[in-house]
Amino acid sequence: MEHIKTSHSSKRETPNGEIVIEGPVPSDELKKFHFHEQLTAFRPAHKQFEALLSIADFPEGRIIIARTGDTIIGYVTYLHPDPLERWSEFDMKDLVELGAIEVIPKFRGAKVASGLLKVSMMDDFMENYIIISTEYYWHWDLDGTRLSIWDYRKVMEKMMAAGGLLPAPTDDPEIISHPANCLMVRIGKNVPEESVKRFDKLRFLQRYQYRNMREGL
Repeated sequence: MEHIKTSHSSKRETPNGEIVIEGPVPSDELKKFHFHEQLTAFRPAHKQFEALLSIADFPEGRIIIARTGDTIIGYVTYLHPDPLERWSEFDMKDLVELGAIEVIPKFRGAKVASGLLKVSMMDDFMENYIIISTEYYWHWDLDGTRLSIWDYRKVMEKMMAAGGLLPAPTDDPEIISHPANCLMVRIGKNVPEESVKRFDKLRFLQRYQYRNMREGL
């Protein structure tokens, strides 16, 4: 499957000034920007920027950024699921994962995250993908936002809906380990029915594997 990336951009006024949201941004362009030192949700900022640079060079990898001037203050990443994860089980070329989304504290509450998702979906080629995001409550900034688990889940669902991702059932052990966890999914309008069926098996992999085991007895 050939992965085509068409860049789009949007400007947004916030209480802290105008920001530009744009992407997918290739690694050679990313290197021209300063990565804000408060983007540390997943690892130290300089390490996370290195990760973004590598993702941007993957054939399917997409980095959408929010910036003020030459400083990146937020981003979202898309790439194939980790080879060690359940979601790579069938090696689906038209399945990508929203791997990370982050905005510095100063710009939270200004709908920057939802803006990142909206710009992501401006590229028509995204209609060729099944896009997933796995949401686990232990990754949420409950202390920083002072929201309850369920209020945070509502905010997260509203944000993801801006990109067309909606909750979908699954039997994934980590997701069903707590009722606040969830799988978010967007199925592009150009995704073939065969891929949708394979993805349905992937969502309920334990059931699928159990059935195959029973049939093999």
